[in-house]
Amino acid sequence: MSLLVWIIIFSLLGGVLSVLAASIYLLINDEYQKKLLPHTVSFAIGALLGAALLALLPHALLVDKNVDFHDIGLTLLIGLLSFFLLEKMVIWRHCHSNHCEVHTPSIVNTTSEVHTPDHSHHHEKDASGALIIIGDGVHNLVDGVLIAAAFMTDIDLGIVTALAVAAHEIPQEIGDFAILLNSGYTRGRALFFNVLSSMATLVGAIIAYYSLQSMQHALPYILTIAASSFIYIAVADLIPGLHKQTALRETLQQISLIALGVVTIYWAHSTLH
Repeated sequence: MSLLVWIIIFSLLGGVLSVLAASIYLLINDEYQKKLLPHTVSFAIGALLGAALLALLPHALLVDKNVDFHDIGLTLLIGLLSFFLLEKMVIWRHCHSNHCEVHTPSIVNTTSEVHTPDHSHHHEKDASGALIIIGDGVHNLVDGVLIAAAFMTDIDLGIVTALAVAAHEIPQEIGDFAILLNSGYTRGRALFFNVLSSMATLVGAIIAYYSLQSMQHALPYILTIAASSFIYIAVADLIPGLHKQTALRETLQQISLIALGVVTIYWAHSTLH
């Protein structure tokens, strides 16, 4: 099977299939939704950290023997700060006076009641829904580039990266669904636009496949940016939501599922390698 076919298949796995998995989640009884989502987020944290620290960064250091370790560290730092600034801009766009509705926390707070939109805020909510679709499309485009870069380094690294992308996309897509429904979209329209934006993963992967073939020297740095993206999402966006559950039993469940996510990535990477 050609490299391009591998990239196409796993880009679809990281994009469209994660949306479909999220849409199935919305059909579950509300009570089970509240119980299931934190577990999904915990597993995603482990998968992201495992992919970043056990797969992407080691490959970034090994793919080019001439790469400077300090340059990789600097790239990782710049990536983390860049994602911080990017998220700040999203927050500034969504904050109005004393009320702030930020997209990221919705990943772990989608259990709040979704209601019919108030007509007095109809235009604001429509705009919020449109921004989520556009923002998610750009995010998916970048995911596609990262998946393609990983596959062009090593097929097993590409598979692990795609699995990590899918793991964190499922709870994020659940958050997107909640926001779109709260913005007045029907379930059908919300599913359509989420699937449409998820196709950007495939577009980004194909563009990267043809453009990165002549830029092999850039692969270590692209892999490092991918690692910084995964680390930032896990540490800044997902972990804070878990701190809202403080009971010992819930904490042990979180730790166990995070460890399961890490072990899953480690097992997949070592088995495929």
